[in-house]
Amino acid sequence: MRRAGVGAVGALLVAVLSLLAACSNELPPEAVPAAPAPPPLPMPATPEQGKRILVGVDDLGTGFNPHLASDISPVSTGVASLVLPSVFRPGPDGSRQLDTTVVSSVKVASTAPFMVSYEINLAAAWSDNAPIAAEDFVYLWQRMRSEPGVVNNAGYRMITEVRSRAGGKAVDVVFAQPYPQWQTLFDNLLPAHLLKDAPRSWATALAESIPSSGGPFVLSAVDRARGQLVLARNDHYWSTPAVVDSLLLRRVDANALADGLRGTDMPLAQVWLDPDTQAALAQLGQPAKLQPVAQPIVVQLGMRADSGVLADQRVRQAVGALLNRDTLIKIGTANGLGGVRADAQLLAPSERGYHPTVPAGAPTRPDPVLATHLLNAAGYTRDAQGRWNRQGQPLTITVGAPADRPRFSQIAEEAVRQLDAAGVQARAVTANGSALLADPTVVPTSPTSASAAPSESAAPSGPPSPGMSRVASSSVAPKAAPIPPSGQPVHPTPVPGAPGAAAPGAGAQPGAPVATPAPSSSGAAQSGTPSSGAAAPAPAGVVVDLQVMPRGLGADLATSAVSNYGCPPGMAGVATPARNSTGFCLLSLQPTLDALVGGALSPEQAAGGVEATLWAQLPAIPLFQPVTTLVTVPRGDELTGGASPGPLTIGPLGTAGRWQPSIQ
Repeated sequence: MRRAGVGAVGALLVAVLSLLAACSNELPPEAVPAAPAPPPLPMPATPEQGKRILVGVDDLGTGFNPHLASDISPVSTGVASLVLPSVFRPGPDGSRQLDTTVVSSVKVASTAPFMVSYEINLAAAWSDNAPIAAEDFVYLWQRMRSEPGVVNNAGYRMITEVRSRAGGKAVDVVFAQPYPQWQTLFDNLLPAHLLKDAPRSWATALAESIPSSGGPFVLSAVDRARGQLVLARNDHYWSTPAVVDSLLLRRVDANALADGLRGTDMPLAQVWLDPDTQAALAQLGQPAKLQPVAQPIVVQLGMRADSGVLADQRVRQAVGALLNRDTLIKIGTANGLGGVRADAQLLAPSERGYHPTVPAGAPTRPDPVLATHLLNAAGYTRDAQGRWNRQGQPLTITVGAPADRPRFSQIAEEAVRQLDAAGVQARAVTANGSALLADPTVVPTSPTSASAAPSESAAPSGPPSPGMSRVASSSVAPKAAPIPPSGQPVHPTPVPGAPGAAAPGAGAQPGAPVATPAPSSSGAAQSGTPSSGAAAPAPAGVVVDLQVMPRGLGADLATSAVSNYGCPPGMAGVATPARNSTGFCLLSLQPTLDALVGGALSPEQAAGGVEATLWAQLPAIPLFQPVTTLVTVPRGDELTGGASPGPLTIGPLGTAGRWQPSIQ
């Protein structure tokens, strides 16, 4: 997707920073582990000693599989762009451009059936000398169409066959129907010869490293204890080699960030802004350029629409009416320093064509009267203590968050506090991020000190809800300037006859499949949750009803819509196609989604009706698009040739192969 101009974005960032500097009730920064990290590995004293460039980061992320929504982070995005080969890459204007170092030519070879032919560069090879070949295309296709928790898989699900020819150096990809967005496929190819036979290769093999490289760098070392990783020049790269010998990405806190930028070791950093980091940069003592870097995810509240209490549309709408979305956004963005609110279901603020589609009323703001009406219609009543019940059973909602994303945990805990205050029995649990997006039953851990402590001025009153820590809250969030999308906004119009917004109180879509939660891989069965006010340990296995989750970006509107909200299709060779991240399936919406992804309807024709339906059905409540900040001092601009935010799905590290440390 094409990004907005750097000057306009920079001006907006300055406005946001000025606004937040004047606020007195800022949320505290995320808590950091109390135990000190081991000392970092020694750095060369001068650029000549190894030609290494140090880049400061907040953390290393959770994994390095760029196709898993749970693994997407600033580090994983940058690493993938330097290590994994892609057929097409976004150019400076956002358009897709063929990477001829990987594929020498590609064409639509047939329209009946629709078939695209790829000629793989004969020199293209992995760093262990295995050729980049048809098996890598086959492996990615097979995993993307069948694995849960992946990003933008709609196009892969339309592929019926991947044929190898020319000794594996040519590929014919056959589709069930025309797919106009075929150029978005086969980004970040993975080394099939190393992964295809590894146990749980998709879920775990890339958690700590990437075993082989098809780009200018190799991921040579990951040291999570020290908080650093090394990208070394790939000496087996067949195209233009990287100039620098290595890149060192190191975790830094606010003090280390300022010290590093002030000295000579660390010329640039990509970090999340919070009040401490903002204050440290203000005391830097030398000019520093700050550029916002939109991340390729939207953080949202995903509702499990295929089972449990939230399978009822009325209950989903009621939850949206009980929650204070502004407060959740404020917590997740650190008062607007680390993200911008997202007010649409299909596109993010940094994507071309974005404009707010959120309707007036809930879930824009709390509406207790509407929530009462919806819950009454769903058969719930309030008892003498103000708790919601149906047929003697309490309305119980489990809110989940990835264990390794503290801000997500803070959002989950605040959502629990709000639901509990509204009479809903709720608890917060944290679990492995990929399991949350993929498994019906997860093994949770109770939220801990990973969540930030509240500020005194913003701490909620009353005792904390079961299974949660006390967190900061506020009824009003500051207005954060949005990241302007590139180009002129597209104003979609509803499709005549397309599914529209269902009336409040309408039941779940008749005929929509309802899945029964299965036991987890560990054999744990679903357990109940404790009653309000009664603390209890997390059960061995639990179904999460509502989760704070990332929704991957970077695809066209049609692919994004079908990937995130479409019903699982029937596919040859796949016994049980993976559900989307919320399990949402609306049979009346599916024909519009199919027409959209196949090109029979344009985004302008379909988007309005799809947006209206999704806001009415509410499988998810979008909150914000995270934004990191690229900080460079003059020496950093000299070494990198003027580092920029880069394309949405690549980031600032995408040009690192051309960075040139100066020789003194």
